[in-house]
Amino acid sequence: MKIKNVTINGFTALAPMAGAADRAFRDLCTDFGAGYTVTEMVSSKGISFNSQKSAELMESTETGKPCAVQIFGDEPSTMASAAEFAKRYKPSVIDINMGCPAPKISGNGSGSALMKNPQLCGEIVKAVSSAVDIPVTVKIRKGWDENSVNAVEVAKICESNGAAAITVHGRTRTQYYAPPVDYEIIAEVKKAVGIPVIANGDITSAKIAKEVLERTGCDLLMIGRGALGNPWIFREIEAFLSDGTVIKPPTAEEKIDVMKKHIEKICEFKTEKYGMREARKHVAWYLKGFKGAAKFRNEAGKLSTLSELDDLCYRILKAQTNDE
Repeated sequence: MKIKNVTINGFTALAPMAGAADRAFRDLCTDFGAGYTVTEMVSSKGISFNSQKSAELMESTETGKPCAVQIFGDEPSTMASAAEFAKRYKPSVIDINMGCPAPKISGNGSGSALMKNPQLCGEIVKAVSSAVDIPVTVKIRKGWDENSVNAVEVAKICESNGAAAITVHGRTRTQYYAPPVDYEIIAEVKKAVGIPVIANGDITSAKIAKEVLERTGCDLLMIGRGALGNPWIFREIEAFLSDGTVIKPPTAEEKIDVMKKHIEKICEFKTEKYGMREARKHVAWYLKGFKGAAKFRNEAGKLSTLSELDDLCYRILKAQTNDE
């Protein structure tokens, strides 16, 4: 598919998950087949105040491209300025967050709260798309709640104000991440607009990916929590949708090897001191399905050095062969 002049190869994209989709994870998922990635959301006000944290969130490597920088806020002029500043980091796309359900975001009028004001959504898209010469996209939800399902309305307004693609998460804000996901609303958006539509929400296997693609008619599939501790999901989906190939799941050894390389990359980008703090949750995600996972997750929560990680990995693998 194409988002204006940006070509995306394959069927899958990595979602902009706060606290997870950092530079190291985006690169890793790209290596495993993700055709497109989006940064963690960055505060437009943080960018305007020259926040160092905001700057770090926008950094990317050539490995992880095409990549979008996702920004959030509720003031059109501030969002436009943030988008202009973000261009210094050479993103392929600017994505606008209109879907985050977190109270600290939506409670301040940003994220999914924007869907309560479709006119403002349009004003923000227009301001941002007028400020930059790269594609501007939007990520929305089904609506604020079941009494205000307006994804189609918001998508059409965003398109008419310059949006080059729309990602739809098939839940309302009040649902957060609770089931069920409404894939029919994504199909309705796809029929209502002439720009690419990306489906998001509970795509956790190649089989589900195929069903969502067929049910929605969407142009791309965005994987979020299904990729945590499981970057192989992109390889599996790409193979299955390309020619029906079913790839065997990774062995325990491969999981541990990839996990270690992932954590080493986090430490390379963020230093060992801060990287190992980030690593703890990733290790916990990778441990799903392992023997003794609960005990090892508890130990992972105390990791502070790469040598401690090496020792933990050795004991995890040993436990899988019942030698411990």
